[in-house]
Amino acid sequence: MLESIQQTTSYIKNRIGDFEPEVGIILGTGLGGLVSEIEVEKQLLYANIPDFPISTLEFHSGKLIFGKLAGKKVVAMQGRLHYYEGYTMQQITFPVRVMKMLGIKTLFVSNASGSLNPAFRKGDLMVIDDHINLQHLNPLIGRNEEELGPRFPDMSQPYQQPLIKKALEIAKANNITCHKGVYVAVTGPNLETRAEYRYLRIIGGDAVGMSTVPEVIVANHMGLPVFAISVLTDEGFPEDLKPVSVEDILAVAHEAEPKMTLILKELIAGL
Repeated sequence: MLESIQQTTSYIKNRIGDFEPEVGIILGTGLGGLVSEIEVEKQLLYANIPDFPISTLEFHSGKLIFGKLAGKKVVAMQGRLHYYEGYTMQQITFPVRVMKMLGIKTLFVSNASGSLNPAFRKGDLMVIDDHINLQHLNPLIGRNEEELGPRFPDMSQPYQQPLIKKALEIAKANNITCHKGVYVAVTGPNLETRAEYRYLRIIGGDAVGMSTVPEVIVANHMGLPVFAISVLTDEGFPEDLKPVSVEDILAVAHEAEPKMTLILKELIAGL
């Protein structure tokens, strides 16, 4: 794996020249619009990058975007990868390892998720303070590469508390409804049953989704600070559960995206 990461990193460096990103960004379902805020210098299709997995979802673009955002050099994944697409956990998290090798110092992650907390409504934002991993595989399973990180990485602070505090302050100053909560990762791709939503709430979840946690585990493994934020696109309340389509989820994500973009831009500007 280490050799593959090094080869891919070398390929990308040859195409972006002396551009060294400080910040990595993973854009979730329906949240690729942040790219319009980036002063783009270079774009690379996943399909053209050696060993880089290709997003199979029609609403994920599949591009690495290099440019400036809020005065900082960034690399953004426009289109993330999911376990339910058939990739291994190592493939899903491969781009995080490559971004770290390219030089990023902080990773920002966004996703669309379903609310489990009755106080958190559709269209709200939630800064992720902690997570529960119910995906049955872990990206660190297998031989550990000591050059990448320790065999048993600590996960007591998977998300950066100073960035969480600052994000909530930015949201409050801009009258944006933004909560702090626990994200539960499941495999998908189906949404949950009433009993499953009830269980996820009982074990401490505030929101549920199908991504983010593998990338966060690998980032922590490599000593890379993480900030993550969810757009709550639907409500998993067992007593009043309504059918949800991907079109509904994308519509809510699109409407809430400008609020998320504002918070991310101000956070990145303050680094």
